[in-house]
Amino acid sequence: MFSNICKVFFIYLMPVLFINAQEKKIKVFVGEIKQNIDPRTNRYTKLFLEKAKEKDVDIIIIEMDTYGGAVNDADDIRTMILDYNKPIYVWINKDAASAGALISIACDSIYMSSGASIGAATVVTADGTAAPDKYQSYMRSIMRSTAEAKNRDPKIAEAMVDEDIQVDSISQEGKVITFSTNEAIKNGFCEAELNSIEEILKRNNIENYTIERYELSSTENIISLFLNPVVSSILILLIIGGLYFELQTPGIGFPLMASIIALILYLTPYYLNGLAENWEIFLFLIGMIFIVIEIFVIPGFGVAGIFGLALTIGSLMLLMLNNDVFDFTFVISKDILNASGSILIAVLGFGLLLFFGGIKFTESQTFKKVMLEDTQDLDKGYISKKYSDKLIGKSGKAMTILRPSGKITISDKIYDATTSGEYIEKNSKIIVLNNKGSTLKVKES
Repeated sequence: MFSNICKVFFIYLMPVLFINAQEKKIKVFVGEIKQNIDPRTNRYTKLFLEKAKEKDVDIIIIEMDTYGGAVNDADDIRTMILDYNKPIYVWINKDAASAGALISIACDSIYMSSGASIGAATVVTADGTAAPDKYQSYMRSIMRSTAEAKNRDPKIAEAMVDEDIQVDSISQEGKVITFSTNEAIKNGFCEAELNSIEEILKRNNIENYTIERYELSSTENIISLFLNPVVSSILILLIIGGLYFELQTPGIGFPLMASIIALILYLTPYYLNGLAENWEIFLFLIGMIFIVIEIFVIPGFGVAGIFGLALTIGSLMLLMLNNDVFDFTFVISKDILNASGSILIAVLGFGLLLFFGGIKFTESQTFKKVMLEDTQDLDKGYISKKYSDKLIGKSGKAMTILRPSGKITISDKIYDATTSGEYIEKNSKIIVLNNKGSTLKVKES
């Protein structure tokens, strides 16, 4: 009986199992770190590793070419790599400097192309000078602990940060360690010199495999588009312009809706990418509150309005920068220029909109669709005035705040009125200047 079962297994089942085993391919998932290490790279790596888990891939390969970036984001990335439960290889295709070196050391295997380099992990400020010792000390500690976790020489890892750490026959006095490909192989910071993903797989005796490169989803690509400084400028213009025109003509709703949508489109990408902090959003809201108070509570434009405008515009700029509560030590000058340029373009655009917008808008087809263009002349039977011309020169008082339109009373009768643009407080004395259309033109007496 037992011999018959064995015969069935070897004759019928064993070939099936063997074929299935042969058909099972190793899933290789490839991502890239080819830009400055910052919150966007941090989010990219997080999404990349989440997608790898979802697809249940067997091996992850990170193609690396970076000069480094923010230490805190590099620390987040190396922690994600250390905590991942599948093999992660890094292929340094040219450079893995500073934060890039830290991320590379966190990987299970390091491979480098010919002419590549790894090291020079001294923490520097935005202008290229060495950061204070507290940052260097932190970088040394995480470089050391990461190297220990992956069985690499921790002293060499520290010497990549600190020029004062000497490693016999390896480091030069007064210089941090930077390894070429051959030097990295010799000192245990690279497994082999290889020039393609396929060569890496061949060296690891992986022949039956599929390679898939990670691509950002359409949603993520749209989010990246809204991080473009030019797009940010347009959104800021819509935020400011929408609020202004809504306050000028309260009750229309469309400018306010456009402003709110623009604000959501502006904040969301920066928040998801870790650039927009809660305190920066709070500053923006405080600025808006001061502007509203200036308009509705203390009409005019004084200290509250200027302070609110400064907070609003300043917070929109801070949202674009990877600062640490006004600490711009590691914010590169390019990012500051981009943020400043976006704000400047938005403010200039708003000025041009105010100057030319009124004339152009009234001539547009959209305006003509919603506004009555026909003249209601008296000879056609129309009444061109709502009130009598006898009211011109009469005095009264503001029944409501005029900003610039509202209600007035003359001899205890209520009339619709408007000013030339100035604000008039409730109960202030007014005088009627002229009578055109459906309202009286007034000024404060």
